[in-house]
This record gives sequence, structure tokens and C-alpha cells, in this order.
Amino acid sequence: MKRYARVSSTVGSLAARLAGERVFGLPLDRTEHAAELRKALGGLKGPLMKVAQLMSTIPEALPKEYVAELAQLQSNAPPMGWPFVRRRMAAELGADWQSKFKSFGHEAAAAASLGQVHRVVSHDGRELACKLQYPDMTSVVEADLRQLKLAFAIYARYDPSVDTREIHEEIAERLREELDYELEARHVKLYAELLKSEANVHVPDVVPQLSTGRLLTMSWLEGRRLLDFIDAPLAVRNKIAHALFRAWYVPFYNGGVIHADPHLGNYSATEDLSLNLLDFGCIRIFKPSFVRGVIDLYWAIANDDHDLAVQAYKTWGFEDLSDEIIDTLNLWAAFVYAPLLENRPRRIQEFESTGVYGHEVAAKVHQRLREQGGVRPPREFVFMDRAAIGLGGVFLHLDAEINWFEIFHDLIRDFDETRLKRNQTRLLKKIGLPLPE
Repeated sequence: MKRYARVSSTVGSLAARLAGERVFGLPLDRTEHAAELRKALGGLKGPLMKVAQLMSTIPEALPKEYVAELAQLQSNAPPMGWPFVRRRMAAELGADWQSKFKSFGHEAAAAASLGQVHRVVSHDGRELACKLQYPDMTSVVEADLRQLKLAFAIYARYDPSVDTREIHEEIAERLREELDYELEARHVKLYAELLKSEANVHVPDVVPQLSTGRLLTMSWLEGRRLLDFIDAPLAVRNKIAHALFRAWYVPFYNGGVIHADPHLGNYSATEDLSLNLLDFGCIRIFKPSFVRGVIDLYWAIANDDHDLAVQAYKTWGFEDLSDEIIDTLNLWAAFVYAPLLENRPRRIQEFESTGVYGHEVAAKVHQRLREQGGVRPPREFVFMDRAAIGLGGVFLHLDAEINWFEIFHDLIRDFDETRLKRNQTRLLKKIGLPLPE
């Protein structure tokens, strides 16, 4: 209840001060206010901090001052102490839980917004990762989502250029899914199937007998964090970036699946520079027609084909788009697709930029949408866009120079929507996941 009161106070402060600026003309230093908001949310940890991170990377969702501050939020959180861990493990695996392991690290190897990871050893000598959810996170998530809805309503009154209703619904569904570790276990198996031919990408094995709905035990993947490689030679950074591109796009074009939370903490690199995938909580599965729309929009931008762009946006679920709004959305699409349009090695972003990847272009698009009466992004678009920006941010950190055109065209060259549908249906049924609606 104390935490909920702090969340309410934070959101209420945002409401009052934005309303004062909007309605009464009271001065508001947005940069200072945004810094205060980041500090408050960072202290709360938990899912609202995670939502703030997501919002900072969804174009048009927040004013630029808030994007710059919220993007600094880290996913590290204070871990539960050993007495808490013992109680939580007993709740998941029974009072004799410690007998199920040869050894269990008392200190968390990593801690984030919804849970923490412990490094353990099984009786047969395997090193494992136990991902243990914090207590009562379902109630915490629901409380935070209610506050997020209020914040969106406040912002809609301040700036109606982007209708955030679908954004809230999509974020809510993904966050609720992240609480279900049995679902995440199926996501791990799905990625193992989709990436089994990728020698430079590693997916952990799930240990079902040591997993529950709130505990996920997987094989431990040894590696170094990607930030350790930002000063490495270009050839090293390029190899890691190439593996990451394949790890993200092979599942999308072969299974209609994306990892919707591609940030640096969800990957590590091995000594041979192959890539470890570490987290599978935020996964989005699309209908094959949505994947076709992504490819159609690429060709529309490449060939300046207005009619094909309209078809792509309609496929995604955009409605009542004027020619002016289509042209504005194409500005954003041209930025996202830019590295894939030139058949040469290049950086993911070649112009100088400050702050979040793509934010300068997003600000221009936002201003135009405001002048044109606004737009309501469909749910399917929200995390696809967020993932593209998150992935671009990782590539920006690596400062890689790759022929993105070449590896992208290698993936889409033989794309067939019917074949994708068959492949997706087979995989999802095999693993026990529902077909996308």
C-alpha cells in the first residue's frame, strides 16, 4: 500500500503540474520535472519502471524531455534477500526445495523489475539459472497499469496527436504475459525451434521439473554483457551485431515472432562472439499478413509506391488515414528502413544524434501528426515499432558497420505468406501456444 501511494503521488504530481501549464499557463520546467519523474520511478522499481522504459522508446508516446530522462532508467533492482528467497522457493517447489539442487547461490546473479536470477548447480553437475518472481507481482502490475491509464488520460488532454488507448491495452497484455513463467518456458522452446539452424545464436534449455508459473529454471549460458564490447575492434562488434540481427529477424520472417524487449541486458556474447538470448518474457506473435505488411511497406518506401504503402498500413490495422497522414507515417518508415535500403556496409544511423535512437525523426513526425488531427496506432504496431527502436539502440551502442541490405534481402527473398502460415501453425501447435488472432 505504501508503494501504491507513492505511485499515485508521482502520477498525481505529473497531472497537477501538466494541468497547471496547460490550463492556467503556469510555468513548468519540463526538463526538471522529467528528471524528478525519472528519480521517483527509478526508486519504485517494479513494473511501472519497466513501463516507463517501454514508453521512452515508443515514438510519439511522450514529450522529448521525458523520453530523454526515462530512457536512463535501468532494469537493475535491489534483489530479495536470502530469507525472502527461501520462502519464495519453498512456495514454488515445496519445503524440501533445497534438496533438488546440488548448490544454490544465495546472492542473486541479476535482479530486474519483475524478478531475479540465481545461479545454481543441479545434481548431475549442470549449471542452471533460476529466475524467481518477486512476491505478489500480479497485484503490483495491476495497480501500476491503473496508474498508467490515468497518466495516458492526462497526456491525451494535453496532446491528442496520438491516441494511446491501443498502446495501453498492448502494454497491459504483454506485462501480464511476462508474469506467466510457464508461458515464457513455451516461448523459450519456440525460439529454440526457430533458431535451431543459427550456429551463432544460443537459446537455453528449460528444466520443466524445476519450473512453475513463478519460477523458471533454464540452462546457464556463459557470456559477457554486450557493453563490454563497445570498445572492441570493428570486426568483433560487427560479428555480434550480425548474430543479433539474425536472432531477431529469423524468428519474425520464419515464424511471425518478435522479441519485443530488445535491450542490452537481454543478451550476452560468448568468447567466440556468438550470441546468448537470456530473456523471453516479452514475446509478440503476429499473423502472417502482418509480416507481409512489413515487407510491403519496405518495397513501398524503396520504390516510392504510395498505393502499396496504403495497403501495408491497412494490413496492420490503421484506419481512416488521409494522404497527408500516410506521407507523415512514411517519414518514420523511411527512417526505420533506411539501413535496409542501401546495398553497402553502413552504420545503423549515419547522421549525428543525441538521446534516444530515432528521436529527432519521431519529434518531426509527432509535430506533423498534431497538425493533421492525430492518429490511433493499432495494437499490433506498438511493440513492433518499440522493438525496432530498441534493436536500433543496441546496434547504435555497438557502432557496427554491416551491409544490412544484404542480410535483410537474404531473409525476405523467398518470403511466402502461405508457407509462413503453415510453418507458424505447425510450430505453435507443437509447443502448445495459441495461433495469433
